[in-house]
Amino acid sequence: METGAVVLAKQAFGILVVDDEKTLRYALQEGLSEEGYRVETAGDVAEAWEHLAREEYHLALLDQKLPDGNGLDLLKEIRSRHPEMQVVMMTAFGKFENAVEATKAGCFDYIGKPFELDHMKLVIKNALSQTRLSEEVTRLRAVERRRAGSTLIVGGSSKLAKVFETIRKVATTGTSTVLLQGETGVGKELLAREIHELGPSHSGPFVEVNCSAIPETLLESELFGFERGSHTDAKRTKKGLMEVANGGTLFLDEIGEMSLALQTKVLRALDQKRFRRLGGTSDILVETRIVAATNRDLKALVQQGKFREDLFFRLDVIRIMVPPLRERPEDIPPLIDHFVGLWNRDLGRAVKGPNDRALELLLAYRWPGNVRELKNVIERAILLESEEWILPEHLPVEIVGATGGASAVLETRLKGESSIITLAQAERIAIEMALGKAGGNKTKAAEWLGISRQTLRTKLKEYRIESAGGHDG
Repeated sequence: METGAVVLAKQAFGILVVDDEKTLRYALQEGLSEEGYRVETAGDVAEAWEHLAREEYHLALLDQKLPDGNGLDLLKEIRSRHPEMQVVMMTAFGKFENAVEATKAGCFDYIGKPFELDHMKLVIKNALSQTRLSEEVTRLRAVERRRAGSTLIVGGSSKLAKVFETIRKVATTGTSTVLLQGETGVGKELLAREIHELGPSHSGPFVEVNCSAIPETLLESELFGFERGSHTDAKRTKKGLMEVANGGTLFLDEIGEMSLALQTKVLRALDQKRFRRLGGTSDILVETRIVAATNRDLKALVQQGKFREDLFFRLDVIRIMVPPLRERPEDIPPLIDHFVGLWNRDLGRAVKGPNDRALELLLAYRWPGNVRELKNVIERAILLESEEWILPEHLPVEIVGATGGASAVLETRLKGESSIITLAQAERIAIEMALGKAGGNKTKAAEWLGISRQTLRTKLKEYRIESAGGHDG
């Protein structure tokens, strides 16, 4: 007997049967639906394209002869528009004169009518297994690419080691909900991916939803999907990300930004493991691990009435606190080495790294943007400068100014290696000095520079300068 997980896995696969024999269409729909597949049928080419425009399918069963065309042409067109889709051809003529051409066009198998339903089920199983294999290869390649460029796994501090020890235990011992809490830029997404890769559902999809990046009016349809005609722009049925994540992991990033109304629907979906698309009338079953992340104090939001208490308890099964970079300074040198190597490869440079004084400044800085900020600082230094080493004058003003060494470094930058610098270089340095002194306040910096705030904004864009605080006034 098949487990619930197997049935759910099959439910995720859509099959389209295209044949002009109504009896055969009915028999295949009934037989394959009993296996747990999602099955739709079409009697001709035109109807087939109507289905393909509305829904996503993983496999098509095509009759060779159709009232308004032939299956071979339809096969070629499907493989052209949907290369990831498997196609099985059926023929009632007992001849396979087009089998070679069909195989070259991407047909998985060619079956003569009449056939045993069990034989067709086996062919479909093998075809979809190939689809799973292809998806697994793609997933593994993506994992390797992510790990090659990963930023969080670099470092050997005791605090980071403790986080990873917890993650390994949580990931490998079940599918419990995990809540990651930490400041912006500490790498919560990378941790969520690690939980997915080490867990029992690693062969399934990893789907990220940034709750703060999607407008509130669109977030519900992104999560749950919608049926065709459910609203003005719903020209075709769209799967929600919760459905896409079936059999894998759903990562709800910045969940503290989600509205109370949507929190209610998410809670219901998590509790019941089922939901309905917008405009839908039937439930969709999902088996998905939930990993949520926030840079806010959800308990405080609960007390303020901005976050549902029952959803908080539903998410707070296992909480992992991710320490900021300033609390683990011993991780900074290996992270710098990692980023120098990364940007040297990407930008075709051969920078050795920061010199001793620059490293002192990088270690002394508080890193409010955490690992992400460090990555950006190293990229900027390697991209804009051509020295063998990263020097103090290559670093942003807020980093140099953090230790009181800004004046000396900026004087060095003004003098440069030659006796003359361009006006543009001097203007850029003056702007950086003013921003550093103003703590990123653009209004104050503009006043000290004797220019309007709009002019300063234009110059910031022109010179690609990011202010420390980034606020206007």
